[in-house]
Amino acid sequence: MEFKKLTVIVPAYNEEKTITNILNKLNDVVLIGGIQKEIIVVNDCSGDNTEQMVQAFIANNPNCDIKYYKHEVNKGKGAALHTGIAKATGDYLIVQDADLEYDPNEFNLLVKPILDGFADVVYGSRFVGGRAHRILFFWHSIGNAFLTHLSNAFNNLNLTDMETCYKLFRRDIVQNLSLKENRFGFEPEVTAKIARVPDIRIYEIGISYYGRTYAEGKKINWRDGFRAIYCIVKYGLFG
Repeated sequence: MEFKKLTVIVPAYNEEKTITNILNKLNDVVLIGGIQKEIIVVNDCSGDNTEQMVQAFIANNPNCDIKYYKHEVNKGKGAALHTGIAKATGDYLIVQDADLEYDPNEFNLLVKPILDGFADVVYGSRFVGGRAHRILFFWHSIGNAFLTHLSNAFNNLNLTDMETCYKLFRRDIVQNLSLKENRFGFEPEVTAKIARVPDIRIYEIGISYYGRTYAEGKKINWRDGFRAIYCIVKYGLFG
């Protein structure tokens, strides 16, 4: 299967402490099958030095295929992803959070089912397989499991981690979706709409997870959980 380029979308909001590290990791990743990388950073109106860090990385890495976009007002992670998706030119695309919770060296795990000719979309699950994951919050794990099961019920899927950051999509498919959610409702919305694409082939594979605490910069909260429930019902019933 011909697969020439992967677009990596990096939504960033106040990530000055980690953005350079994650961009270096992305730049160093060598993808199987000779696949090239395109990195798109979308700064969602950060109030810290995120922009300066990204611009310094671009200046110091002239051979890296990286593009930078900035929102003049804070719109939310989903809005940053909308911008990145619209600008993507790769055959496939994946989201990489600007923190260090996910390891870009595992991109090849998600790429393989596509290269083998099986998949159009691959989810990286934090809850299956034998890879390392940090032990953190009990109620987060309960909430994640509840949201995933609810999403599965509405969309007739059997995912184990609907809320995962690592979702690898065929670019043409995801660009043709009419995505509306500007914040953390992106995950249930895109899952519901992908599930309704005719003959879509969705796969899942285990990945590592190096989660952050709130003191370390984690941003999602209980309000986002209620918004996710609303989005699961809304898009599950009305598409």
